[in-house]
Amino acid sequence: MRAAVHERYGPPEVLRIRDAPQPEPAEDEVLVHVRASTVTRTDCGLRVASPFFVRLFTGLLRPKQTIIGMEFAGEIVAVGSAVDDFAPGDLVFGVKRGSNAEYVCVKTSGAIARIPAEMPVEQAAAVADGGCSALSTLRQAGLKPGQRVVVYGASGSIGTAAVQAAKNQGAHVTAVCGPNAVELARLLGADEVVDYTREDYAARGETYDLVFDAVGKSSYRRCRRALKADGLYITMDGGFMWHAPLLGLVSKRVKLGVARYRKEDVETLAAMIAAGAYRPVIDRTYPLDEVVEATRYVETGQKTGNVVLDLG
Repeated sequence: MRAAVHERYGPPEVLRIRDAPQPEPAEDEVLVHVRASTVTRTDCGLRVASPFFVRLFTGLLRPKQTIIGMEFAGEIVAVGSAVDDFAPGDLVFGVKRGSNAEYVCVKTSGAIARIPAEMPVEQAAAVADGGCSALSTLRQAGLKPGQRVVVYGASGSIGTAAVQAAKNQGAHVTAVCGPNAVELARLLGADEVVDYTREDYAARGETYDLVFDAVGKSSYRRCRRALKADGLYITMDGGFMWHAPLLGLVSKRVKLGVARYRKEDVETLAAMIAAGAYRPVIDRTYPLDEVVEATRYVETGQKTGNVVLDLG
């Protein structure tokens, strides 16, 4: 099978399209013929091993998992002997490392669900990573209906998902984004939209129960005046974990958001899609052969929503 691989850490140019052995499903796994995948910020971080400590998990000198990619959407072509809840022919989507490849094996207890009827496979590929990250972080924050929430970085993969997920949970959502995404944020359901190039949301005199920094580009120091007395600031910034424990000792109003990929959350996203309460946002689509170009674009920090890889 063809796959995007990196045998060393480095810039996008270390990625190569190579032939790799097709995996065989274990008894509790399904084999998915991947039709579409994505390039995410997480993929980019793993490729360069940043922050450096991630090498403790990914390989100290070179990557242990050479096939890149996190998200998949495609058709099940084989199932393990113990699988009874999926069958060949099912269209599925979810999260599994090594998904920038023509085939991937996924445990049925993992982050996988059926694609809702009428949803194109290419769109389904752009749901699970940002959606699961948003749902798990909002759960970590203890979001309640009626609370006032700021989603900072509302135009990215996690941000567009967080706007929709928070709104679906009954929150009043203020989306903070650049001028090119203002109308998109409104279409996704935001109650208010702030263009950060024109206005500082933290200086408006309003207070919020939660500030969710989906891109790691704000700070607790800047936003604390906009938090209610019992409000919470939570960020997806991986570099923040170096000083998050220290801030946590000083204030319980600061947390590091942790993305968790659960089957229940993928199924929740599928149900939201079926109910018309969630839609993925796709900026650009590239063929697998152009994974380097796709990765370069993701690393500009200018993408809106997701960048999809079409595996044909």
